[in-house]
Amino acid sequence: MKNSILKDTLILTAITLVAGLALGAVQYITAAPIEKANKAALEEAYKSVFPDAASFEDYADFDEAAVNEYVHSTDVGTDDDITAISVAKDASGSDIGYVFTVVTHKGYGGDITLTVGIDSASGTMNGYSITDIGETPGLGMKSTEEKFMSEFRGIPMDITSYTVTKSSPAGDGEIEAISGATITSRAVTNAVNAVMHYYQVMNSVG
Repeated sequence: MKNSILKDTLILTAITLVAGLALGAVQYITAAPIEKANKAALEEAYKSVFPDAASFEDYADFDEAAVNEYVHSTDVGTDDDITAISVAKDASGSDIGYVFTVVTHKGYGGDITLTVGIDSASGTMNGYSITDIGETPGLGMKSTEEKFMSEFRGIPMDITSYTVTKSSPAGDGEIEAISGATITSRAVTNAVNAVMHYYQVMNSVG
């Protein structure tokens, strides 16, 4: 009986060891392609909000904890998080603007992750691209459609903040809400406000 238990234990141990090694090998083999795909997707998101850029580099002075401590303390009243800042460069290597990655926690379906492009020369927003979203199809998902996204192109980054309105057309400093998706509209707008407020800080010390 003892021999049988020992044998079964050794067999299970061997199976577990082989399975673990196989899983580790698969993870090792797939890690590089996954990383490459994620990098390509991020590059595409950056290019969509800054098509004039030839390349992007990490913003050297980015301190995520310090940035978000400031963002959370502003009168935007948001707990959104800026998770990355990249510098957009032209073909000659000169800085032409910035791309921010920001996560808003106020979406109707949970977190929404956006990239936001800002042109330094004009001080205006190029637009945004959503890289992760779980909003309601036909409602909040309209935040990925041109009609809503176009409202943000060309808006100046030097005002106090943007507010969401149900009125049409929207006035200065206002973003017209997606019909039936005010929560999503406000989440995206507040994410842009978070970026705008920190961009103003960067400008004041830059």
